[in-house]
Amino acid sequence: MLEVEGVTFTYPHAPREAVKNLTWTVFPGETWAVVGRNGSGKSTLALLLNGILKPQKGRVRVEGLDTREEGNLKEIRRWVGVVFQDPDNQLIAQTVEEDVAFGLENLGLPPEAIRQRVEEILDLLDLRVLRHRPPARLSGGQKQRVALAGILVMEPRYLILDEATAMLDPVTREEIWDLLFRWKRERDISLVFITHNMEEASLAEKMLVLREGEVFLKGSSREILEEQEKLREAGLRAPSLIDLGQRLRARGIEVPPGMASPREMARALWSLGWKR
Repeated sequence: MLEVEGVTFTYPHAPREAVKNLTWTVFPGETWAVVGRNGSGKSTLALLLNGILKPQKGRVRVEGLDTREEGNLKEIRRWVGVVFQDPDNQLIAQTVEEDVAFGLENLGLPPEAIRQRVEEILDLLDLRVLRHRPPARLSGGQKQRVALAGILVMEPRYLILDEATAMLDPVTREEIWDLLFRWKRERDISLVFITHNMEEASLAEKMLVLREGEVFLKGSSREILEEQEKLREAGLRAPSLIDLGQRLRARGIEVPPGMASPREMARALWSLGWKR
């Protein structure tokens, strides 16, 4: 379990807290979207989750381990993997293969185990042909795949994606989400993605909405997406299909609430047409 209990953090010389009295729990196997306008505390929360930043008040615990204790950080960072928006912040080795293996080498795994896990991840993310290339010479999308591979190869229990698909084209973005949800099902990990893209956020079962560093809404994504007035208060806008669904229901066409996926909406409308 990942527990955030009454956490407050303020950057030096900042006019207000980046996050304030924030309480939130992620249970094993859950999928959460964390949303909010710029400056709402989303990225600060990501840095707090694996001990890059330490709470000034409250505590963050990963499987019972407090991030404020230096002796816990190696284990915490193995369990909580974070992929950031800019992959250049995470790529440090001379080749793709070396970069993917870096974290496993720090864990002290036997060379044969490292080779096996690296091969599996290179295949999973279609990186085998790039294994000897310097990361600096890759495209933005390729770099993001390498950054993701370097985290997945560690087999984290909690995977945090901080705007990690923002630099990808729509086709690659969809491929990455398909891969991540398949990985989640197979490994039963918790998936937390921090995003400003509400269509993307609708993929999660649960949603945490931040406003000025505080929890504004928390709960089922389907229910929160229907709260269009409250989302506007938080500086957000629900996906257009949510508005369409509300308009259809107002006309007596009973499509289920909370549908933000075109595929899901199409299925619902087809089903209604078939019944008629």
